[in-house]
Amino acid sequence: MNISIKKLDQNAILPQRMTEYSAGYDLFANNSEPLCLKKGERVRISTGVAVALPEGFEAQIRPRSGLAFKYGVTVLNSPGTIDSDYRGEIMVILINHGDKDFIIEPFSRIAQMIISRFEVVNFELCENLSETMRAEGGFGSTDK
Repeated sequence: MNISIKKLDQNAILPQRMTEYSAGYDLFANNSEPLCLKKGERVRISTGVAVALPEGFEAQIRPRSGLAFKYGVTVLNSPGTIDSDYRGEIMVILINHGDKDFIIEPFSRIAQMIISRFEVVNFELCENLSETMRAEGGFGSTDK
């Protein structure tokens, strides 16, 4: 599949798959100087790119596991959604849950983007739902 992508800044780095079987495309910060993300702080980071997704597709912006595990830095609204009719810059909201300030180095990998197909559904109002063994059990109801 081909997806149109536009650089909004000539220095922006296009999303990249880092291994042959990666599902996600790493997104890069579009900053020319180091940015300090203080512990407990959240910040919106520019990527310098915009995409035109085909109808019926979305892009999900997800955390990078290494940043989350090593530093406690993650995507706040995970997963963030880029809709097929959005043509603005892809921005990433990072939050620092770690115990130290985190430096976002220029053009560093900050998140990953997954392209997914989705279905448009019609909700049909009803009086009763079909029954299952689980029924209304949730929030730990299957723990033994």
